[in-house]
Amino acid sequence: MATPSRKTATPGPLASKRPLPRDPSSEVPSKRRSSASPAPPPPRPLQSSGPFVEGSIVRIAMENFLTYDICEVSPGPHLNMIIGANGTGKSSIVCAICLGLAGKPAFMGRADKVGFFVKRGCSKGMVEIELFKISGNLVITREIDVAKNQSFWFINKKSTTQKIVEEQVAALNIQVGNLCQFLPQDKVGEFAKLSKIELLEATEKSIGPPEMHRYHCELKNFREKEKQLETSCKEKTEYLEKMIQRNERYKQDVERFYERKRHLDLIEMLEAKRPWVEYENVRQEYEEVKLARDRVKEEVRKLKEGQIPMTHRIEEIEKQRHNLEARIKEKATDIKETSQKCKQKQDVVERKDKHIEELQQALAVKQNEEHDRQRRISNTRKMIEDLQNELKNTENCENLQPQIDAITSDLRQIQDEKALCEGEIIDMRREKETLEKEKKNVEEHIVRFDNLMNQKEDKLRQRYRDTYDAVLWLRNNRDKFKQRVCEPIMLTINMKDNKNAKYVENHISSNDLRAFVFESQEDMEVFLKEVRDNKKLRVNAVMAPEHSCADKAPSVSLNELKQYGFFSYLRELFDAPNPVMSYLCYQYHIHEVPVGTERTRERIERVIQETQLKQFYTAEEKYVVKTSFYSNKHITVNTSLKVAQFLTVTVDLEQRRHLEEQLKEINRKLQAVESGLIALREKNKHLEHRDNELRQKKKELLERKTKKRQLEQKISSKLGSLKLMEQDTCNLEEEERKASTKIKEINVQKAKLVTELTNLIKICTSLHIQKVNLILQNTTVISEKNKLESDYMAASSQLRLTEQHFIELDENRQRLLQKCKELMKRARQVCNLGAEQTVPQEYQTQVPTIPNGHNSSPPMAFQDLPNTLDEIDALLTEERSRASCFTGLNPTVVEEYTKREEEIEQLTEELKIKKVELDKYRESISQVKERWLNPLKELVEKINEKFSNFFSSMQCAGEVDLHTENEEDYDKYGIRIRVKFRSSTQLHELTPHHQSGGERSVSTMLYLMALQELNRCPFRVVDEINQGMDPINERRVFEMVVNTACKENTSQYFFITPKILYGIASSVNYPTVYQTPWPISQTSLLHTFQPTGLSQCLTIEAA
Repeated sequence: MATPSRKTATPGPLASKRPLPRDPSSEVPSKRRSSASPAPPPPRPLQSSGPFVEGSIVRIAMENFLTYDICEVSPGPHLNMIIGANGTGKSSIVCAICLGLAGKPAFMGRADKVGFFVKRGCSKGMVEIELFKISGNLVITREIDVAKNQSFWFINKKSTTQKIVEEQVAALNIQVGNLCQFLPQDKVGEFAKLSKIELLEATEKSIGPPEMHRYHCELKNFREKEKQLETSCKEKTEYLEKMIQRNERYKQDVERFYERKRHLDLIEMLEAKRPWVEYENVRQEYEEVKLARDRVKEEVRKLKEGQIPMTHRIEEIEKQRHNLEARIKEKATDIKETSQKCKQKQDVVERKDKHIEELQQALAVKQNEEHDRQRRISNTRKMIEDLQNELKNTENCENLQPQIDAITSDLRQIQDEKALCEGEIIDMRREKETLEKEKKNVEEHIVRFDNLMNQKEDKLRQRYRDTYDAVLWLRNNRDKFKQRVCEPIMLTINMKDNKNAKYVENHISSNDLRAFVFESQEDMEVFLKEVRDNKKLRVNAVMAPEHSCADKAPSVSLNELKQYGFFSYLRELFDAPNPVMSYLCYQYHIHEVPVGTERTRERIERVIQETQLKQFYTAEEKYVVKTSFYSNKHITVNTSLKVAQFLTVTVDLEQRRHLEEQLKEINRKLQAVESGLIALREKNKHLEHRDNELRQKKKELLERKTKKRQLEQKISSKLGSLKLMEQDTCNLEEEERKASTKIKEINVQKAKLVTELTNLIKICTSLHIQKVNLILQNTTVISEKNKLESDYMAASSQLRLTEQHFIELDENRQRLLQKCKELMKRARQVCNLGAEQTVPQEYQTQVPTIPNGHNSSPPMAFQDLPNTLDEIDALLTEERSRASCFTGLNPTVVEEYTKREEEIEQLTEELKIKKVELDKYRESISQVKERWLNPLKELVEKINEKFSNFFSSMQCAGEVDLHTENEEDYDKYGIRIRVKFRSSTQLHELTPHHQSGGERSVSTMLYLMALQELNRCPFRVVDEINQGMDPINERRVFEMVVNTACKENTSQYFFITPKILYGIASSVNYPTVYQTPWPISQTSLLHTFQPTGLSQCLTIEAA
């Protein structure tokens, strides 16, 4: 678009719909022809042409500014709409307002140097703004030097500084840097980016009372100072606590120091008293030993006198004992000789008894031998008789051989049949072993397939335990269902190639992968009631379609899609039961979703445009193609495929079924072989039985054939034995007579020996009695002697002990006497006493107390100390141990402790002052907060009311509220805008990301409109905020802008837009734009009429 060299617009009278006449007086030359050309007269301040607000703009003049050579605009007091095509200079007027009112170039977001706003090719530019004031309009002029990038300021044609201009502008509450008041085209997007805190600050400056923002700043400063004071108080408190804690530690050291001193003083007192206690103890011991020695001396004298009678009596008893022992020895010799004679006689008697016994045993042996011989003779005769009878009854054996031969022939035939039968059994056993090996191999293959299924089930159990438990329940309760029930889809699907599992898992949702498939609604209700309601298991269940979709043909043949790299539809990648396949075809259209390769990815544009596929897969991505409802354009969403987790385990169900059939065939053959084996075993058993019968019969015939010869041999043998036994005879009566005679002779000799033995025993007994009597007499004498000797020895021992005790006591007395002298000397030396002095007074008074009140126990006097060495030593040991525990003590610790006590007092006083100051700040904060927060809440409530009404009129919802996370953090307070453009959604905070551009523009515009009636700023500028709005929202916003900005007592409003909508409301007249019939440089000047409530509509277009 051509850049205009001059644009101008002035308000005109109400115009009709015809070309406007040329007004020569209003023309301005498009260029300054030469430097000699007269300069235009300075513009005069215009009076108010309407109800202008203090600070409203009544005139804008520009020279060599952006696209303008010279231009002057006189806006109305209310709504001013500047309309024109893009590039015609609408935003240049906005820039002029900003820069003319001391705004920074960065506020517009166009350039960072003011020199860039001067028209290209010119060295200087000028902007002049006339502001309405009741006391007299204020004319601010800004001349811009491009070379120096400087500005020169004038107020009412008098030179001034930028700071004074800024003060004058601020006094009129004009804030060109506040987006709530001045919103340039390039800053429209930044309004939505304003944080809640920034929006609150801009709103306070824009419509709040002048003191509101000041109070807010004071609160933030007070809060910062309060935080500093809190931190200072906290630090001082912590430091004070540390000092107190440290002094507490030093206090213990001080107490320990004085405690140690007390222990040392007590040790000194104990060490002084100990020698006197030792002396007293030894002296008492000496007196006791002296008395004991005298008593022992008297005992020794008495013991010596009592030993003399005992010595004479012992000598008499010793003589008597010698006589008795001699007589006892004589009796012992006589007893010994008599005993030897008795023993000899007794040995002879025993030999006679043994001889009699030998004779009786020999006779008994001969009698037994004779009885046995007679019995054997009788038995042999009976056996011979039986054998002869049997021999008579034995038949002739010559006719038995033909029978034996016939039986032998039958046996041979049976053996042949038996061998044939056993051969057949061996063959069948081998066949059975072969079949069993085949069966084992087939079962192992089936187990391997089942293990693969178990892997699937393990994954299901680990990920979805409830579903796994439901599977186990289903397997045990299938009889409860009328129709087929399929286990979870992930268990029933069997991939033909596990590389393709990722396509299926990415296509079917995880909820359906673990869902049970039912053919009957009634069965599904029974299942869910039992599993979900009773067992509380979280499971999914789906219904297969009533009419099977498993074999439904795809709408596009796969051959047509192979040119794009597709190799299969999803349905052909796996096997599944008919209900499962039917459900997946119905729900996920797996018969319509092709799977491609990298070649498909390379031709993706062609696939989308030519195939009309809704979903398809490439090697690593999933594509979903949708058609826009509004533009009828294709919208494609592609996602990367996730790695397969459940379907990677592949089980060839066809092979498994083949193996099961093979196993059934092997079992059938095994049964046939087993039946044949049973039959052959029965036959073999029958042949065995027949063979045994023939053998038994043959054995009997052979025995009958040899029996007669055997009987004759036995008879002959028995007759020989009988003859020998009859020849061996014995005369028992003669033997018995001889034995009886010998026994009588021996008994006579035995009687004579017994008589002699009895006499000897009597003699020996008499001698023993005499010996015992002598021994008893001797024992009595010895006992008496031993008693006397024992008494004598006891007396002698007592005498020796007493004498020894006397010697020891005497020695001890001498030693104690010497020790008493030494201890007395030592005790006096310790106490520094002379020979006649007593214990000094200082050891009899109380122990001095420890200064500063640090004594830990009552004071003790010298006489109050323990009076025994053990107690003194125990107390000394205890006190020395206690004193030794107080190590590392420094005498300066008391001084440091005192200094620190003074420092603690000083810190405590400082902390009190700080806390008083902090309380004052908190009181100030409370007062300022009340003056700031209550008006602010009322203000935000008014904004919210108007903002909500605006949104309600658009059948939308919007809210404005004061937001803070912590009521005490005043720098965190902010205004939150929440909007909702659709009834199905919730209110969402206005952010640069959540809402669309048009929604942000509508929200921004309505917020600014809500500020309009509350605004205390003299004017507001909004530049092309309607960009991005849809026609409906644009019309609604325009209508609200017109209705709000045209009310009485509202501030001035500049609305820049490239177009205007007609027919907004029947109660408002809208301008009709006419193009001038003559060219003015490169632009046309268009005038509009001023409708009711509309201050002015300035339209600028390219020629």
